[in-house]
Amino acid sequence: MMNNTCYYQVQGDEVEIFNYCVEHDLPALIKGPTGCGKTRFVEYMAQELNRPITTISCHDDLTAADLIGRHLISPDGTYWQDGPLTRTVRNGGICYLDEIIEARKDTTVVLHSLTDHRRELHIERTGEVIKAHKDFVLVVSYNPSYQNIMKGLKPSTRQRFVGMSFDYPEAEKEIEILIHESKVDKETASQLVKLASDIRRLTDLDLKAAVSTRLLIYTAKMLSSGCNISKACRHCIIEPLTDEPETVKALEKLVHAYF
Repeated sequence: MMNNTCYYQVQGDEVEIFNYCVEHDLPALIKGPTGCGKTRFVEYMAQELNRPITTISCHDDLTAADLIGRHLISPDGTYWQDGPLTRTVRNGGICYLDEIIEARKDTTVVLHSLTDHRRELHIERTGEVIKAHKDFVLVVSYNPSYQNIMKGLKPSTRQRFVGMSFDYPEAEKEIEILIHESKVDKETASQLVKLASDIRRLTDLDLKAAVSTRLLIYTAKMLSSGCNISKACRHCIIEPLTDEPETVKALEKLVHAYF
């Protein structure tokens, strides 16, 4: 289930479903809150399948050319340079588009011909049509809480993927993750997970996101290096979650109740 190169705690049937996707050349869509392990899972599967992984962080300015490629100018004239998506389609491997909803809709349209029976990439500027390598796998991810009217996957795009929902690990597994990643003792790891669980349940504070497993790992690493518990929680949990002074004070009180 795990190894020393890329540690991942299996939560449910995600490995099984991903392997079915690979077996049948199906693209995968992974959705879940920030810092819950989506990227780590894709890296883990790339390792287990012994396939290279190309990760593309999506953003508002990401264009189709950034994915597919463009003509460049050299002293000898113009030449075509493949983008990261094109290179992976040609050579095989996992192409992982992180936070796909941050990309422009006219950019994600270029994925359509890769996510159905054709498994082709059309390069309009050169007229080339590339059949995907037999080891090519397309994976996208996003945080559902970031979706709104302006940002979100079109139904015509969503329905081209096999979907998997991720969430923060159950308490015992999250404790094991903290211990493995930071070498912190079990008692401290347990208290951090309990603290995170309480913050995640808060409804009367204006928090835009919950405490992620990633933030807990940061906190545990600082603690294992000798950092004061109040400082570690302040700078690794509270400050990343809010800018509001009153919310900071409320979270500090909660931290003090645990440590």
